[in-house]
Amino acid sequence: MNDLAINLMRLRKLNGLTQQAAAETAGISRVAYRNLEKGDAEPRGKTLRALAEAFNASVMDLLAPVPQLKSLRFRANSKMSEQERAQGRQIVVRTGNWLQDFNELECLLNTQQPVRLKTFCKGTQPKTVAVKLRAELLPHKCDCVPDLCELLENTGVKIFLLDFHMSEMSGLSVGKADGGPAMAINTGNKMPVERQFFSIAHELGHLVLHQDSYGKASDKLTVDQEAEADRFAAAFLMPDELFIKEWNENRGLHWVDAVLKTKRHFKVSYQSVIHHLIDIGKLADKSAYKKFRADYKDRYGKELHWRNDEPRPLDQFDLVEDRFATLVHDALDKELITVSRTAEILDVSIEDLRNRMKSWEVVK
Repeated sequence: MNDLAINLMRLRKLNGLTQQAAAETAGISRVAYRNLEKGDAEPRGKTLRALAEAFNASVMDLLAPVPQLKSLRFRANSKMSEQERAQGRQIVVRTGNWLQDFNELECLLNTQQPVRLKTFCKGTQPKTVAVKLRAELLPHKCDCVPDLCELLENTGVKIFLLDFHMSEMSGLSVGKADGGPAMAINTGNKMPVERQFFSIAHELGHLVLHQDSYGKASDKLTVDQEAEADRFAAAFLMPDELFIKEWNENRGLHWVDAVLKTKRHFKVSYQSVIHHLIDIGKLADKSAYKKFRADYKDRYGKELHWRNDEPRPLDQFDLVEDRFATLVHDALDKELITVSRTAEILDVSIEDLRNRMKSWEVVK
């Protein structure tokens, strides 16, 4: 009953409905609905189905246990609307359910990945940590991170790539207490792949630098830690020495093309490249962003918008998480889970799952 009450409130706010509107849409009285949302009444099956339809959800969504994440790190934007905050809570619920499924699959298959991710003492400089961690995780002569998801999965970090259906959140992460370390990254249409790469590295920075912040309320998380995670991400993806080497190799190109080539090499946004050039003193100030957009338009005839418009963007297949899908495939193949449970875990219809299963038969 408590799970139902929590789910009703979450889904109602997610749909931007008042209690009165929710009751009217479901065909019940406001008092009856209020009692359900307070946990003071038990609904009939017909009412449950009507509520699920009103909230564009399933009966299972209404009755599903709400995951309690004790080590969540999720910093909400203070300017978010109530509906956006409800969407944020929906992302947390989905992440919690995904993480439970991930750990259940690992147990069923006896393939738990040991956590090899080191954490560092509070106060350690982000760039120092990034250099040390990169040296441990990457081959010695590797200039750029070849497969970021695989690299982190090999250290025991679980990665959930998910369309948040909102642009105010780039990602969140979960500590070991809930079966992590894990992170959920926003892959929505307004989030370029380059920004998703950076978000993964940003959450990695929190996991190794800010262990004491996990489990704290969103409003207790500081802006300083966000800045530290950004500095870590930049240093991890494009260390100064390798960045300067790559930039110097491109010095004969038009500066716009040099930025584009450098960004594709390190799989970061053009803004990250320009920011790094300013940091190391090769560009004077922030007016370089405006200069780049103007020169890009003159050179290629296309206007760039500030936030999410990415020139010569990476493709979605440049960033793919595949371990979870592999676990699901193997568990189904060994008949450790049913077809319906598989569809539930992958959040697809039975028909879509059967089509995917047919595709597996193409290659033996």
